[in-house]
Amino acid sequence: MRLLVITYYWPPSGGPGVQRWLKTSIELLKKGMDVEVLTVDEKFATYPLLDTTLLVETKNIKVHKSHSTNWFNSYQKITRRKEIPFSGFANQAGKPGPIQKLSRFIRGNFFLPDPRRGWNTYAIKKAIDLHSEQPFDAIVTSGPPHSSHLIGKALKKKINCLWYADFRDPWTDIYYYHQFYPLFFARAYDKKLERSVLKESDGVFSVSKDLIRILNNKEPEIQKDKFLELPNGYDPEDFSKTKNPSKNKIFTLVYTGTLTLDYPLSLLYHSLEEIIKKMEDDFCLKIAGRPAKECVNHLTELSNKYLNFQFESLGYISHRESVALMESADSLLLLIPEIAENKGILTGKIFEYIGSGLPVWGFGPTDGDAQDILHKCEAGSLHEDSKTAIKALEEYIDKRPKGAPINHRTKYTREGLAQKILERILRDIKKNEALA
Repeated sequence: MRLLVITYYWPPSGGPGVQRWLKTSIELLKKGMDVEVLTVDEKFATYPLLDTTLLVETKNIKVHKSHSTNWFNSYQKITRRKEIPFSGFANQAGKPGPIQKLSRFIRGNFFLPDPRRGWNTYAIKKAIDLHSEQPFDAIVTSGPPHSSHLIGKALKKKINCLWYADFRDPWTDIYYYHQFYPLFFARAYDKKLERSVLKESDGVFSVSKDLIRILNNKEPEIQKDKFLELPNGYDPEDFSKTKNPSKNKIFTLVYTGTLTLDYPLSLLYHSLEEIIKKMEDDFCLKIAGRPAKECVNHLTELSNKYLNFQFESLGYISHRESVALMESADSLLLLIPEIAENKGILTGKIFEYIGSGLPVWGFGPTDGDAQDILHKCEAGSLHEDSKTAIKALEEYIDKRPKGAPINHRTKYTREGLAQKILERILRDIKKNEALA
């Protein structure tokens, strides 16, 4: 069985969006599926992050690359910024100025569904050529960028194979969508594109139950069995075979990933300060990734105010370094953005947090998917108020407990998720054969 994975983000690109199909492709190959990947040539790509250490993991995967029109050049000329904006504009501090507002307005109203659509024409042609050489049984398009799903939509009309749209994040419901200042016509057009992908694809993969609910509500007539919950998972091979059982002399809390001003930072600041004031021993917080500058400034001020509080902002580090950092911690910090429809947010790191075997502490909806998974895995908990959060973290500091036991961790390995994909594609192939 042959599968073509169409994804914009692929090594040397970094970030969580790369991990999902890099690791899953490896596991599908192990199961005997013939997997090939179509991605953008990095010479024409716009990646906010790079992680060249991941390239070694692609050696057994057949990868095809194509040209792309770089629409981000216009953005950089308008804003005079060399950096590509991160998710939620985490690398842009403070309120956007007039030029930033203009560039976001242009992006949100004229580059729909996103500026990486400049890749589509080339990717479609390349995919058709590959299919004519040796036909695929199925293709998967992974978004964001959600413009990648329009490649699948076009291919569905041109070649005979199954098409699955994989939603790693929401489309028009993403928490920073309003920051593009979309006018009515733009929002309506974007939603129309989104609905067409949901209707015309043969299946929809999604990272959480709540995101499936959100997507299904856009097209209620779609049968629910069209959706497949496919969390990000983790790779046990990324973690050490033997971990150092000794505790840190200083209790160390670690956070990895994106951290914008939409996250519950006030609750975090207050809880940390209350704990630090009570503690006689030292306390350390390390953040790896690209946190908002305001967040770094506030935590730096906190460390200057309290001598027993150490804060380190490590910047973006490779995935390998990120896993090593997690393993060096006593507890891991998880934060869910304070936005509407946040109950279904399952960040990629939650599964690596679970895979680390360390306790998880943080803030987010206590009736959301993340909390449900943490509780079922006995991995920790999220809080919506500082009182319960402080009590929980104080217990972690005092007792230094373990996180998810091994029997719960194995539920979210990428090997298990690859098996779900394999079974789903086989089911749909047999269904089509029966109808033929």
